[in-house]
Amino acid sequence: MRFLPLLAAFLLTACGTLPEPFYGNPGPAAEKLAIPPTPVLIIPTPNAALLGDSAQNYAQNLATALAAKGIPAIAGPAQPAQWRLVTTAALAGDSVIPHYTLIGPDQKTYGDITGTPADAATWGQAGPAQNLQAAEDTPALENLLNTVNARIQGADPNSLENRPARLFVTGVTGAPGDGDLSLARNLTEDLPKLGDDITTNPQNADFFVTGTVTTAPDANNQLLVTLTWKVFDARHQSIGQVSQLHDLDPSDISPYWGDVAAAAATEAAGGIHTVISNATLHRPGA
Repeated sequence: MRFLPLLAAFLLTACGTLPEPFYGNPGPAAEKLAIPPTPVLIIPTPNAALLGDSAQNYAQNLATALAAKGIPAIAGPAQPAQWRLVTTAALAGDSVIPHYTLIGPDQKTYGDITGTPADAATWGQAGPAQNLQAAEDTPALENLLNTVNARIQGADPNSLENRPARLFVTGVTGAPGDGDLSLARNLTEDLPKLGDDITTNPQNADFFVTGTVTTAPDANNQLLVTLTWKVFDARHQSIGQVSQLHDLDPSDISPYWGDVAAAAATEAAGGIHTVISNATLHRPGA
């Protein structure tokens, strides 16, 4: 029998690859740098950005806008071992052109972008115009950070860009009969067929998978069976979920799930693999 459909296999976060030096987890990629990166991006006061007394305010605006995108950022002085975003600016007629440079803990420049031209008359004034300017430049800054992060991952043989993901299946709960054991066993057999590794040591896991099963009476003495598979990253943050629904005869899953568990696990493995592939940027054509 075929256990369908997969209702959802979706990505809940858009952080990019793992580990993520700009998203709270330096990870093995830090070994590629002279000094490991810290998990927070520092925004120093841009004293060379034609902002005058509002320079500190603009740094705070940038930090707030980046944090709203899920990127931990703090306005303030940077230590030598910290990633920092340096803002400068140049006058061009009636406009000010901001420029942003990303500097690593090894004091090297990892990337830079030119921001949106701003009205020179309001550039140095703290208020709504500055808040809007920071918000307008944030998407390009986020893209810069993702690009640099991906480049670091690509150079690291231990990165998930260059090796299979290690999964720890925490188990299945709520299934009648032998479903909890049968579903978990079949899933651990199916996921490696798709290129993922299964680990029995949670400390070595890149991702965790947990399953829950609920049943409810349905028409014609059938059971509506719902399987929900949740995927978490190494920081135990949810990255995606796969759901399955099917009408089954009670005798199909009690006391033994048998072929039903095999079919359900095969379908679920595909959805789980998709969630993990998206989380590590292993998308077709990426």
